[in-house]
Amino acid sequence: VEFVARVRRFLSLPADAEVALTAEPKIDGLSCSLRYESGALVLAATRGDGSVGEDVTANVRTIADIPKTIKSRGFPDPVELRGEIYMSRAAFQRLNEEQARAGDRLFANPRNAAAGSLRQLDPAITAKRPLRFFAYGWGEVAGGLSAETQWDAYQLLRAWGFPLNPLIRLTHSVVEMLETHRDIESGRAGLDYDIDGIVYKLDRFDLQQRLGFVSRAPRYAIAHKFPAEKATTVLLDIGIQVGRTGANTPVAKLGPVTVGGVVVQNATLHNEDEIARKDIRIGDTVILQRAGDVIPQILGVVLEKRQKNSKRYKFPELCDACGSKLVREINPNTGKPEAVSRCTGGLICPAQRVERLKHFVSRNAFDIEGLGEKHIKSFYDDGLIQSPPDIFTLQARDKRASTKLAEREGWGETSAKKLFDAIEARRNVRVDRFIYALGIPHVGETTARLLARNYGSIERFRASMRAAAKGRESEAFAELDNIEGIGPTVAAAIADFFAEPHNVAVVADLLKEVKPEPLEAVDHASPVSGKIVVFTGSLERMTRSEAKASAERLGAKVAGSVSKNTDYVVAGPGAGSKLKEAKALGIRVLTEDEWLKLIG
Repeated sequence: VEFVARVRRFLSLPADAEVALTAEPKIDGLSCSLRYESGALVLAATRGDGSVGEDVTANVRTIADIPKTIKSRGFPDPVELRGEIYMSRAAFQRLNEEQARAGDRLFANPRNAAAGSLRQLDPAITAKRPLRFFAYGWGEVAGGLSAETQWDAYQLLRAWGFPLNPLIRLTHSVVEMLETHRDIESGRAGLDYDIDGIVYKLDRFDLQQRLGFVSRAPRYAIAHKFPAEKATTVLLDIGIQVGRTGANTPVAKLGPVTVGGVVVQNATLHNEDEIARKDIRIGDTVILQRAGDVIPQILGVVLEKRQKNSKRYKFPELCDACGSKLVREINPNTGKPEAVSRCTGGLICPAQRVERLKHFVSRNAFDIEGLGEKHIKSFYDDGLIQSPPDIFTLQARDKRASTKLAEREGWGETSAKKLFDAIEARRNVRVDRFIYALGIPHVGETTARLLARNYGSIERFRASMRAAAKGRESEAFAELDNIEGIGPTVAAAIADFFAEPHNVAVVADLLKEVKPEPLEAVDHASPVSGKIVVFTGSLERMTRSEAKASAERLGAKVAGSVSKNTDYVVAGPGAGSKLKEAKALGIRVLTEDEWLKLIG
């Protein structure tokens, strides 16, 4: 209502003047740009002009919804069209069932499944996954669009053979706008794809041009997000999941329930304190929500349905995997116990060893295609892979083995060769991936990049860390501690890792098999070098990870929150509290297009 009133005020229209708006469901998928020349699809990229994001042309050609050639008279040449690639809920369910049978990691939600499918190295794999596409916009259009309104432009896209979301509506009043919102939200659970809101756009292009942009977004558009969907179900049991750093995380085992079109049977309970705070008990009827429509979490308990003989949950004292004692470490900054209970068994704990191996081959680490969770567990149980270096000697040992991998159940000559080829292809990885893959506590992707930037080569990093491990008073530890973004807790975790002889031996053996490559040089001459940048809201021309990577290549530091030290906030549709903080602090706010123009 306020949006329509603001449009009328800006355009000096009467208070009762009709304001036509298109209402378009916001698909929770992956934005993609398509470039056509002479009517033929020549480029598909995960960002508008394809210069920074991934070129996914070969994979996009396998998507049936996307025309490969356009023969319509009057089709612009060249033209860039934009849309959302997504996976239906039914297809997502089938894919996860296939992943489970193959022993591969399950996808968390349809959006992740679509992104993973689109970014496959082999288009044949993408072709087997039923990706869908809805067109929603355009970029460069030779001669401009032959349409005067948003609605007419949609009809052009449809006439050219591009699928549009059937729920798109043209509204002419606030009443129609609200009715459309209610109708789409009420029918949301019955859709076979995820939507997380509605984008409203002023229909007439001439009025759009008059309204123009403010720093955060176009004045002629507004996005309304839906609240997260909720459901109730029974808590059947509480299991414990052991992570690679020994963290024992409680997991709720639930009676199957559909939330947002996805069948949920598990949800995180976070930690011992969270269970106690909410007084969650086995047998309780609980309220479940998909937070951000992605991560299932338990909001609370329906106390009226609690069983009379229910008992408070007692967190285990021993690790479920190895029987070692669980401890809650003291946070050196607060002096209070950490929320997480950790196994003290270290590498004698089989669960930790297996989880570390899974982490090592994961997408953001060594990213070894075909070496999924099931295979890691099987190889570990059979003694074939006990630590990361064993992965790279697997083929050589297989040649000498009496029973070849190709002869094992579920394997053959082709699948074994594919695995060996995938392993060989990862003998050269970036040094930040190598550091991240080691699974050092508190060292995520961002910290790994900080270390890689600071030390340059793996040789210098390794030598410095071994020196830092000799004591907190060492010069090497002081250098590590003083790296911006590291700090005493992370520095101590890294030094402790390299103080363990087994870890030092694993790194040494790994470096006999792989050659980590330095990160590409940072452009210190760029206009954003040394600046602190925060991204918030939806980005249409690149993914958040692409935006972060490109900013870091240009010497900028990407922060997760706004402070007085922030230089730029890049805000897209749906930006919330971070945008408000930026405006309150007087920080410069840029649209996505303004950011791309700034960095060239």
